[in-house]
Amino acid sequence: MTPAARVQSAIEILDAVIEGARTGAAPADRILAEWFRNHRFAGSKDRRALRDLVYDAIRACGPVPESGRAAMLRLVETGGVAAELFDGSQYGPAAIADGEKSAEGGFASEWLVAELAASGVNETAGAAMLNRAPLDLRVNTLKTTRDAVTLPVETEPTVAPNGLRLQAHAPVENWAEYRDGLVEIQDTGSQLACLSAGAAPGESVIDLCAGAGGKTLQLAARLGNEGAILACDVDRKRLSNLPPRVERAGVANVAARLLDPGKELDMLADVAGEADLVLVDAPCSGSGTWRRKPDTRWRLSPERIEAFAKTQDTLLDIAAALVRPGGRVHFVTCSLLDAEGKDRATAFLERHPDWSALPLALPAGEARGQGWRLTPHRDGTDGFFIAGFVSP
Repeated sequence: MTPAARVQSAIEILDAVIEGARTGAAPADRILAEWFRNHRFAGSKDRRALRDLVYDAIRACGPVPESGRAAMLRLVETGGVAAELFDGSQYGPAAIADGEKSAEGGFASEWLVAELAASGVNETAGAAMLNRAPLDLRVNTLKTTRDAVTLPVETEPTVAPNGLRLQAHAPVENWAEYRDGLVEIQDTGSQLACLSAGAAPGESVIDLCAGAGGKTLQLAARLGNEGAILACDVDRKRLSNLPPRVERAGVANVAARLLDPGKELDMLADVAGEADLVLVDAPCSGSGTWRRKPDTRWRLSPERIEAFAKTQDTLLDIAAALVRPGGRVHFVTCSLLDAEGKDRATAFLERHPDWSALPLALPAGEARGQGWRLTPHRDGTDGFFIAGFVSP
């Protein structure tokens, strides 16, 4: 592909991303994957260039652009693309017309910028939410240690005790060390959020929103394959990714359970009141992960934030019914909005006045309300809110 053809293809992909944001259809990563499947002529260099163009354009725009072309013109304004590539060639984009408008810049829509500001995220911190993220690994201590593992590229330790950071595009999933379960791809912030739950060998743990099981595997390593972990989710497809990951990691104490939305407590009645720890890695806006999925911010609305908050409250109340007396609930969201963090912790303690907040002190981040917060700007991790509660 010529450079101009790459720009035109990126414009067409961006049109699909924008339509997906407006209608709730597929996000950018899935749209790109589908485009690559349908355009086999695009080589590895073309795919890398297209991916960079699409995500650079998404990061350069604040609110949802009018079109993929407007988004790409914004990238021209920021110096990310040469205007000369709009050359009107056969496979390239049409020449830029006099007075043709580009998309608006910034880091989010006006209402969302205001919500973040009210949550203590200023413009500088907001802009950092759109920087490219590094690639972090967690060393699987069921099989090796951070000091002992040897990888094909240079790495540096992170503040997480088993974390390593490396170049962003390293082909980790092709490495023998990954296939053999020595390392897992996991952001340092995610590692710290799970570590702070204080899971200990022999405990009974429920991962209430396990998804594909990233934190489940970390919990299993913390337990040293002792005790038991019940990994639950309402998404069959995501939960189906867990068994092969468990096998690869050498985990022997995890069972999976698919739940029906709205019937979680009924389907967990056999373990109610027995868990030492329930992890609630709750569905949220994902504002802490914009570095990896910048189009997520185009898919948000005040109504969606409110709906996420209600879901988080429900999940916390379910978790409270699952722990034994003196047991713990650990609440995590990958969000920097107080509506999905500090406010939810406060509301939980108001609904459960006999519970107490557990003090947290992590090697990164800072206190936020009754919990702890990690941010890309200050900590170089994905954004997280973390809180712990103990039952009477």
